[in-house]
Amino acid sequence: MITMFVTYAGNDETPFNREHWINVHLPLVLECWGPYGLARVSGFFPQGDGGGLIAIATCAFRDDAAMEAALASPETARVMADVDLVTAVRPQRSLAIPL
Repeated sequence: MITMFVTYAGNDETPFNREHWINVHLPLVLECWGPYGLARVSGFFPQGDGGGLIAIATCAFRDDAAMEAALASPETARVMADVDLVTAVRPQRSLAIPL
């Protein structure tokens, strides 16, 4: 497994449609990337000031090749277009690779 963290920077004044992100966007991510090896996706909102983050998604892929295939897939355009319905903040990606 490899986990991709998708983070959104901001503060409590940054527009972010939480309802859409949880109820529409995250299921869309699983629908689009599941066939390529995305095993699960979840999202949460940091407490307090969030250290400058307003939302974090975790995407657990079968392996690195599955993640690369998903990101390179035509379905990624749908995922990214839907981000625009959630916020104007551009998400950042980072990886957690088990040792």
